[in-house]
Formats: sequence, structure tokens, C-alpha cells
Amino acid sequence: MKNNSSVIRFTPDPGRIGTPIEKGPELMSVFDFSLLLLLAALWGFSFLFIRIAVPALGPLALADIRVLLAGLVLVLYGLVTGRRVGFRGRMLRFLILGAINGAIPFSLINWAELHLTASMAAILNSATPLFGALIAGVWLGERITAARAVGLALGFVGVGVVVGWNPQPVTPLTLAAAGAMLLASFHYGLGSTYAARYLRGLPTLTLAAGQQLGAGLVLLPLALAFPPAGVPPRPALLSLLALALLCTAVAYLLYFRLLERVGPTSTLSVTYLVPIFGLIWGRLFLQEPIGPGLLVGLALVLLSVTLVTGFRLPGLQRIARSARP
Repeated sequence: MKNNSSVIRFTPDPGRIGTPIEKGPELMSVFDFSLLLLLAALWGFSFLFIRIAVPALGPLALADIRVLLAGLVLVLYGLVTGRRVGFRGRMLRFLILGAINGAIPFSLINWAELHLTASMAAILNSATPLFGALIAGVWLGERITAARAVGLALGFVGVGVVVGWNPQPVTPLTLAAAGAMLLASFHYGLGSTYAARYLRGLPTLTLAAGQQLGAGLVLLPLALAFPPAGVPPRPALLSLLALALLCTAVAYLLYFRLLERVGPTSTLSVTYLVPIFGLIWGRLFLQEPIGPGLLVGLALVLLSVTLVTGFRLPGLQRIARSARP
């Protein structure tokens, strides 16, 4: 995507908007690989920041402020860089996309992290491409091959391992929270498929900003009805700002940059890195336990994603020796 008029199609990605499919360079330089690591680190940090902020702000207010701030930053970025962000004639579709791919999954994840560790939430979220493949098979008629079928089965086994064999006690509440995470992943897959069908051909910046602002408008009445119980403490407010500005707005800009430089196939490798960073950040900053069940479950889920998407890390196998700006 070299300009705003580039035409794009979509395939499910790890819980964000649909990933553009287009021909582009797959060679990844050290600089590009650094951007990829930074993107994965930021999206991995989102689970940490949610875990810190949601007890004070509540699931709905946290989700609404996050998407509204991020959407406004993305619109401002478009104005500053001369990239047109136009919503005219598409507001209803952006409201639907915002609800499916933002308001509902963000609220579910926020509620789930009241009862789950950030590490466990990050791993469960990595199952999003599995739901995307199922939904695309039913809705768009994409063929589910034998490898994909095995991958889907293996992925859900991995989810079962994560939920049933982890350091956190298994209670009805933790099971409900894990179910909320999976329901959020289902909505991410549904949102990507919806974008593929009804918002094809739009610039990714318009899609991202439209989705965030659409989600913010959908959530606004609920956020006003269920505001925070009191003035949030400083750590919660700082986590909210980091979540909105770094993990959403800046992360999307990195995402666009990678799509332009190395193409969607190499960019898709972020799917494999986000839950790893989620585990690392949860352990380092929240002292969350990491048992063998989380590691085995993570390995099974990532292997299943490889089978379902057919992804083979071509860009990472050919990292250039020198960085380029």
C-alpha cells in the first residue's frame, strides 16, 4: 500500500482488522524486524495494561476511552500526513464493524482480565485465527483443507490445556472468563470477515480509525451508564493512556508501516510473537506464574495457527544484514 487509493482484500489476522492481501516485498531487514518486535511487544503489553487498569475503571469505561482516544489520534495522524480518512456514506458499516471488532471483544477481554492473568489472556487471544478460518469457511465459502481441520482441532486442544492445566485454580468464574476470551476471539474473526465482505477496497488507516471511533460511539451510552466507581489511581490512568496511545494508535501505525515495507505475509508473524511477549510482561511486571500447562498450550495453539493459516515465516528466514531506514 503506497497510497490511500490502493485496493485491498482481507484475510483473518490475529485479532485486529482484516489483513490486506497484496503483492509486496517479503525481504525483512534488521530495521523491519525491529519494528515487528516492537509491534508484538506493544500488543503483548496491552494485556498487562488492561490487567492494571480494569479493576479501577471497569470493563466498559476502559474499552470506550481506549478506542475513542485511539481513533482521534489516528484521525489526527491522517490529517498531519495528508492521508484522507473519510467516513462519509459508511458510518453504519463502521458502527457495525466497531461493535463486532472493537466494542464487544474489548469489553469481553476487559471483564475476563478481572479474573484471569494477563499471560493466560494473551494465549487465549492468540486463538483468533482459528475462529477466523471457521467463519470464513462458513460465510465466505473458503475451503477447509485437511491440514486446516487438523489445525483447528489441535488449536482447541491447546485452549483446553491452557484453561485446564495452569497455575490459576479452575473455578466456574475462571471458566466463564476463559469463555469470554474465546467469545472475544470469535468476534475478532467475525469482524475480519465482515470487513472482507462489506469494507473491501478502503485504506487501512480509514478502516482502523473508523473501527475505533465506531466502537467508541457504540460503547458511549454503556460507559456513561456504568462509570468508574471513583477517581482511578495513577497506575490505572497511566495504563489507560498507554493502552490507547501506544498499544492501539501507535501499534496500528507500526502495523501499517510493516505492511508497506514487507507485505502482509511477514507482518502476520506478529501472531506468534504477541502471546510470547504477553507471557514475558506478565511474569516480569506482575510476577504471574508460568506453569508447564501455559507453555504446552501456547505451543499447541501456535502450531495450530501455522496449520490453519499455512504461514511459514518467509520474511524472518531472510533478514538482511544491515538496517535500512
